[in-house]
Amino acid sequence: MIKNVKILEEFERGIIRNEKPDFYKNLKIVKELHNEALKIGAFTKDPLYDIETDIRVAKAVNNVGKTP
Repeated sequence: MIKNVKILEEFERGIIRNEKPDFYKNLKIVKELHNEALKIGAFTKDPLYDIETDIRVAKAVNNVGKTP
């Protein structure tokens, strides 16, 4: 259990501030996250499955605030 959240947040900010971005490390993380998502079935086999719904939602979102 974390007793002093402020100290932890300061510690995390210090690490983030001092750590330089590492492209290959980040790429490895993304690959592992993708593999895990595939294992738990977060993605369908067909990438175009239910694309019509996505297109209708995108059209609706993009037209919000526009007057006819």
